[in-house]
Amino acid sequence: MVTMLFFMWGLITALNDVLIPHLRAVYTLSYVQAMLVQSCFFGAYFLVSLPAGALVRRIGYQRGVVAGLATAGVGCLMFYPAAQAGFGLFLAALFVLASGITMLQVAANPYVTILGPAATASGRLTLTQGFNSLGTTVGPLVGAWLILSDGAADGAHAVQGPYLMLAFTLLALSMGFALARLPQVAATADDRTPLVLRQHPRLVFAVLAIFLYVGAEVAIGSFIVNFLTERHIAGLSVANAAHYVSLYWGGAMVGRFVGALVMRRVSAGKALAFSAALAVVLILVAVFGSGSVAMWAVLAVGLCNAIMFPTIFSMGLHQLGAGTGQAAGLLCMAIVGGAVVPVGQGVLADLVGVQASFLLPAACYLPILWFGIKYAGIYRQAAA
Repeated sequence: MVTMLFFMWGLITALNDVLIPHLRAVYTLSYVQAMLVQSCFFGAYFLVSLPAGALVRRIGYQRGVVAGLATAGVGCLMFYPAAQAGFGLFLAALFVLASGITMLQVAANPYVTILGPAATASGRLTLTQGFNSLGTTVGPLVGAWLILSDGAADGAHAVQGPYLMLAFTLLALSMGFALARLPQVAATADDRTPLVLRQHPRLVFAVLAIFLYVGAEVAIGSFIVNFLTERHIAGLSVANAAHYVSLYWGGAMVGRFVGALVMRRVSAGKALAFSAALAVVLILVAVFGSGSVAMWAVLAVGLCNAIMFPTIFSMGLHQLGAGTGQAAGLLCMAIVGGAVVPVGQGVLADLVGVQASFLLPAACYLPILWFGIKYAGIYRQAAA
């Protein structure tokens, strides 16, 4: 049941990549205005993470999941009147929807690690994260079929049916979790001693790396459709280009499992540095190339993204002891990068064009490359 949650929020998150070009066409938005979709969505992670954590500590993991599902369901329901009221209500609906998903993240991630023996906790979390990646792979295909296809409703009304279905699914899941007899585990309070960041520079750099990684990943996914519609790249229609977004997110799913095998022999820092360097090279090929070479180069960046989040996260938390809980909260809040970097790329796209705007996410990977090189030996030092 918990694994189903990871699939659902992956699907909903990836739907934004289809929603952006659709709303941009309906409301004749600039790229900056269209990127407000991601700002409202990922801004919820920054604003809601701490209150959601306090709520989960108060009501427990299972009820926290119920609250998150219900909130996300209400956000999906808001899409129906938003189709008649205008772009502003769409943004409000996205914020409510993302607030629910943030609650799910805060409740479900630790709950997965607790539901079973501690020795197999990482295996359970890897499995659920794999289903999250499956959701991000399926999401653009579903969105292209239901929202962008020739048979879909006209204009903003095309989103009403799909998001109503999502609303009913989320609310049904909420009822299912409310009635299910799941293990009752009390959420533990965080350590009350303030975490002194100047004593943990690696954590500070990890927070910055998460911010830049999520920002770059989301920005690239948000602009792939527009990139592939460029005549000198692929010249695809918006509906056809949306199908290729699934390859970008699917690469992250495949790369996650391949990376898990590779990292048994290669240090986490070296794997992170290599992935970041390859991402920069691929984006530069996409920026300065054309045709199928540029198209496949930008889609292949998804493979590079696969190991970044868990690797940066674990390196940031390494040997923090009692401060681990607070540090994890800071790293989760850094997901707000997905609200900031896409807007920056939108500014560039309006000024210099979509293709050249990809230089911004390329620049985001450079500090991640540095972070991987600088702390490549932390686990070896700990073992010594």
